[in-house]
Amino acid sequence: MISFNKPHLTGKETHYIYKAVQSLHLSGNGMFTKKSHQFFEEKYGFKKCLLTSSCTDALEMSSILIGIEPGDEVIMPAYTFVSTANAFVLRGANIVFADSLPNHPNIDVSKIEALITEKTKAIVPVHYAGMACEMDEIMRLAEKYNLYVVEDAAQAVDSFYKGKPLGSIGHLATFSFHETKNIISGEGGMLVVNDQKLSDRAEIIWEKGTNRSAFFRGEVNKYGWVDVGSSYLPSEVVAAFLYAQLENLDDIQNRRKYIWNTYYKGLKKLEEKGKLKLPIVPDGATNNAHMFYVICNSYEERTALIRYLKEKEIMSVFHYLSLHKSPFYENKHDGRELVMSDFYEHHLLRLPFFYDITEEELTKVIVEINKFFA
Repeated sequence: MISFNKPHLTGKETHYIYKAVQSLHLSGNGMFTKKSHQFFEEKYGFKKCLLTSSCTDALEMSSILIGIEPGDEVIMPAYTFVSTANAFVLRGANIVFADSLPNHPNIDVSKIEALITEKTKAIVPVHYAGMACEMDEIMRLAEKYNLYVVEDAAQAVDSFYKGKPLGSIGHLATFSFHETKNIISGEGGMLVVNDQKLSDRAEIIWEKGTNRSAFFRGEVNKYGWVDVGSSYLPSEVVAAFLYAQLENLDDIQNRRKYIWNTYYKGLKKLEEKGKLKLPIVPDGATNNAHMFYVICNSYEERTALIRYLKEKEIMSVFHYLSLHKSPFYENKHDGRELVMSDFYEHHLLRLPFFYDITEEELTKVIVEINKFFA
């Protein structure tokens, strides 16, 4: 079976884990945590980085940081992972779901302004497949209505919008290093704080509501409980694994872009014949090759293609179910039809995509999809 995903190891992960163990500092915020923070801050100009145990944790931190309270409204796409919404629901927010674009699963920015009310606190754009949402318009709306913007950049490491790194544009941003992402640590994530006014508090929330980090820098003579917070730090073992990946980011990205382009070229004729649609890269965005998906012409056709590929020992996977129709939230949704979100739920199919896929495996996937449509 050709797997849908297979974690890639660069070769230094276990060596750095050994170094972390030998340092006898296994809890968070040690040498490899600091190295990872420094990597992102220097390479992408992020103001402040804080590694977390998951992107979900980073989203929950952002919800606390911007002061979400019961009754506040947060606008986000319905076509996203449950963590995007859950982080704000946990603080009592009402989620106002927006539809996706007709030609891309990203949020349809033209629909956002009509959803803003006096209760709106934040907009949470999700950079689907690592490709940028229309951030200029989102930031314009945020400034006009005094809203926070939290970029859900879980899939968007090393991707850009009009020359700006994704994660550097909103007030806050969150990344994932789950084993399905470009850069991995098994589980793991990161909060990026671009608004200086939120920086000090972010560190306190990160450290269980204490000013412990300031104490260890010698900025206070003792530390105590000064705010709400939780234990969001990953261990140094996780950070060591991550740093080995970060050192090889360029190599990983080049390989993934090659795989993406090979799929695109191999399936382009099917698109020309109207058999399926291939991904587009939105205006102003770059492609970080997080995934490769196709859009089938019907739900039935997608189901048949999944079954056919599985018979050929190829694993393909659909993606999100529209959150506004989920069992938990359908009775809380305002009843608007979100046509494009439902469209992607029923038509989008992701193909096997990982660094170590062989040329033979890549060719096989392309050949079998062409055979299916023939």
